[in-house]
Amino acid sequence: MTKIVFFRSGGVFYGFEEQGHAGFAEAGDDILCAALSSMTMFLVNTIEVAYASNVDYEIDEGATRITVRAKAALPEFESDDYKRYAVSGIMMGYYCQLSDMLEEYGDYLDVAVVDKPYEE
Repeated sequence: MTKIVFFRSGGVFYGFEEQGHAGFAEAGDDILCAALSSMTMFLVNTIEVAYASNVDYEIDEGATRITVRAKAALPEFESDDYKRYAVSGIMMGYYCQLSDMLEEYGDYLDVAVVDKPYEE
């Protein structure tokens, strides 16, 4: 099972951690793992390139863990309202997409939210 925990501060999504293998199919044929990887990298690339914002991410293949955090989603780090809304919006969009996927893939996917301040 892949567990995704989203980080939220003041009602704003700013990051997440994904951990584990989905186990939907054998490695190399797991469409759920492929979808999660693709969506995660789409999010990272969009924040970095389209929104010209830094995104901190760490991929630990040994522990099958990906951690993504974007300061630009939070008002204490980003004064440009448009950029802040764009970055937090794509994070929220990812959360909504994964929540929708629970209906079909709930045996292989777990999604949660924790409220905590951004930590350097």
